[in-house]
Amino acid sequence: MKTKSELTPWEREYYLQQCVQELLQGQTSEGAILARLRKQILGMSQTDYATLVGLSRRTLSDIENDTGDQSLSVLNAAFKPFGLRMGLLPTHGHVLAGAIKALPEQDTTRAVNYFRR
Repeated sequence: MKTKSELTPWEREYYLQQCVQELLQGQTSEGAILARLRKQILGMSQTDYATLVGLSRRTLSDIENDTGDQSLSVLNAAFKPFGLRMGLLPTHGHVLAGAIKALPEQDTTRAVNYFRR
């Protein structure tokens, strides 16, 4: 995979979508996704990223290792730089698929999300 400085905005968005898709399919965890995004998209250490999002390095490590019992606000702070937030998801795949299928078609000419901070 390219390093963060070599990824175009479209490639970063595609990588983000792939990570979310893996999560929805049960192939990975939220913590593993956060670690991958932090490294691949931002190329940051845990210490630097924790400072960016206002968390301790230990809390970030606990999230990435899927340990601890963080509040929703802490988890949302950790994922915010990637335009992600925690939410309700159906536990049954067919319900999730139906909900996604029912979403209106998106305009593909929209501006790319540049991972606002």
